[in-house]
Amino acid sequence: MGRQDGCSRGKGGSMHFYKKDAGFYGGHGIVGAQVPLGCGLAFAQKYKKEESVTFAMYGDGAANQGQLFEALNMAALWDLPAILVCENNHYGMGTAEWRAAKSPSYYKRGDYVPGLKVDGMDAFAVKQACKFAKEHALKNGPILKTVVESYAGKYISSFKALTNGGDPAILEMDTYRYHGHSMSDPGSTYRTRDEISGVRQERDPIERIRKLILAHDIATEKELKDIEKQARKEVDEAIAKAKESPMPDESELFTNVYRKGYGVESFGADRKELRSQTGKNSDLTLLITQSLKQSPTHLIGHAVLYGANNMLAFYWSLIEDWSDNS
Repeated sequence: MGRQDGCSRGKGGSMHFYKKDAGFYGGHGIVGAQVPLGCGLAFAQKYKKEESVTFAMYGDGAANQGQLFEALNMAALWDLPAILVCENNHYGMGTAEWRAAKSPSYYKRGDYVPGLKVDGMDAFAVKQACKFAKEHALKNGPILKTVVESYAGKYISSFKALTNGGDPAILEMDTYRYHGHSMSDPGSTYRTRDEISGVRQERDPIERIRKLILAHDIATEKELKDIEKQARKEVDEAIAKAKESPMPDESELFTNVYRKGYGVESFGADRKELRSQTGKNSDLTLLITQSLKQSPTHLIGHAVLYGANNMLAFYWSLIEDWSDNS
């Protein structure tokens, strides 16, 4: 929601949820770019001799990214405790897997890294697969994971026989999404409504758990409804609290961009190093304003071509000020 009290202080939207103390390092705005970062975290875990692993998640839409295979190669070479998990919902952002991938069996793509396919709509199968994957990764290195439509135990047994306990691996999660990829995606232009309702009726993970709980007399219908009401209440309260939070201050535009402080280091045409602090009288502001006077077309082009996110907004604010005063 872009609010100041959010876990990323209102920056990055849904792509940058982040909670380091819980071991959650967020996503990435570039498709598939979180996988190399995940392998880097696994490298740190091995270097520090920590008894922990990294689950690097990506979707079927990112499964054809070159960086994924580069990261996987390094993870395998160095036997990193990395578990690569492909969440295969079969449509990526809106393209059926068969139109985007010659081989949609993503768990088989590891080549030198064995894979495991798991039913991503079965919470127990996912739990068992992740438990096994963690033990395997700590002992042998990376694992490619794909989620399948069968009981994970059966595949785990054959997987152990396949790997002989000596190679990394992959997990592929066979899952599904009922709604569109984003607010602009109705989710029904590339599949039928009958398909969506069919999956919801036959494979819904929450409904599966609900039926098991009732069948084994773990809870009653009323108790489950009370749990659902409480969950909805917590969500409503969280949304209300988030709406009360203010938007980030304009000064936040320059925070968390560079490692040291709020400033940047820039080089002018004479190659003299200019150190700047934020503000209208900063060296960077003066440098850009001077460049506007000398060659406005060049700088505006630079802002459009190379300005990214916050810096692009900064460029345009200076351009508007310069235009008004010129």
